[in-house]
Amino acid sequence: MPTSPSSSVQAARRAVADRLREIRRDANLSGKDVAERAGWQRSKVSRLENAVTPPSDDDIRAWCRACDADGLAADLIAASRSADSMYVEWRRLQRTGLRRLQESYVPLFERTRVFRIYCSNVVPGLLQTDGYASALLGSIAAFRETPNDVSEAVAARMERSRVIREGNHRFALLVEEAVLRHRVGGAEVMAGQLGYLLSIMALPSVSLGVIPFSADRRMWMLETFSVYDELQAQVELLTAQVNVTAPSEVGQYLKAFGEFSKLAVYGAGARARITAAIDALG
Repeated sequence: MPTSPSSSVQAARRAVADRLREIRRDANLSGKDVAERAGWQRSKVSRLENAVTPPSDDDIRAWCRACDADGLAADLIAASRSADSMYVEWRRLQRTGLRRLQESYVPLFERTRVFRIYCSNVVPGLLQTDGYASALLGSIAAFRETPNDVSEAVAARMERSRVIREGNHRFALLVEEAVLRHRVGGAEVMAGQLGYLLSIMALPSVSLGVIPFSADRRMWMLETFSVYDELQAQVELLTAQVNVTAPSEVGQYLKAFGEFSKLAVYGAGARARITAAIDALG
């Protein structure tokens, strides 16, 4: 079973907190001493040392200054920022709307050679039609109460999806059969989306597998995740995006993807399930 997608985040934040404690002890100071020198409440020192509260850049500078260790601040700030980037709340990523988030993926997509994407709830973004993306992003914007730039975000999503037809990339995509049955945008939109899946399967760079309802589950369903080459995994939670770069944890997602691949059907088997989903739209 893969570890919790936030485990590497907590470990990284704990490492920063432990380093703060070490710096204080090396300076032969108590928590009270650091608090007095930094002008803080004693409880703040405790929260920082126990990784209850992530330190800001200014917190780290003040801590190092209080411990006469200003030279250590830059590296510690870099480590703290790295930990912070592992777990990023959607409200932070989407505070100005959805368009910029779509555009932010372009450099990652362009440099990735092998995409491995597992989706348990929606059609993968790279395979979405304009109508499906409009309905889905509209729902997301409404739920998260973000600025309404859905039409611009959809255009950006369609633009970034050109990577599937351009450049030297390979795509291994897996969806649970339920994804084919969830009506996003209504019957007409779903018919168009499912028809597009049938056409995209013809591309030599694309492998699309469907995990049937009837599959003997040797691997349980997980949150939607993507693995870019073998370097980085992204996991989509309700409240946040988790970026995983620790090799051991990326390896867990690669292993999970491999297990899902064994459950999926491809080619004629996948087309049959997509066609059945179209027929079920009535």
